Amino acid sequence: MRRYWFPKKYADMVAKLRVPSGFVLVIAFAWLAAPTLRSLAWGVPVSIAGLAIRAWAAGHLAKNQQLAKSGPYAYVRNPLYGGTLLVAAGLVLAAQRIELAVLFAAVFAFVYLPVIEQEEQHLAKLFPDFASYADTVPLLLPQGRATDGQAPFQPQLYVRNQEYQALIGYLAGLCLLVWKATA
Repeated sequence: MRRYWFPKKYADMVAKLRVPSGFVLVIAFAWLAAPTLRSLAWGVPVSIAGLAIRAWAAGHLAKNQQLAKSGPYAYVRNPLYGGTLLVAAGLVLAAQRIELAVLFAAVFAFVYLPVIEQEEQHLAKLFPDFASYADTVPLLLPQGRATDGQAPFQPQLYVRNQEYQALIGYLAGLCLLVWKATA
């Protein structure tokens, strides 16, 4: 049995905060961001890389049907969250506000990490081979070579997982940053 960092009650409670915390982040981002064209040149490529990782992961994820082990899941167990971290890092770089970095880091640490654990507990119950997968594949940061299969990206999974919503949200945020940088 894997040992987890957060008590189950805490993880259950903060799971309900994931969406509201997202709205808080969006409002803080819109209010505090102070981008320049130069900061956009640094931040946008980082955030696009994160968005690409999220898209790649979504095209390999058949939620609750089979354990994802191909694509980015061969390198890390949580590429969607890793991609989210890169998107946030790029947006914070572009926004040029340390307050946003602190806020994003706090939300990730106190909301997303417990949610990741909760999801891993769910996967362990659903898939008997999850424990051996978790023992060989790191949580968020890749370490070395891929561990498993090379199944192809499936565009229908990208659509079914509604990952295009992340793209739409990102484009809205990018438009805001460009507007603020050029206003």
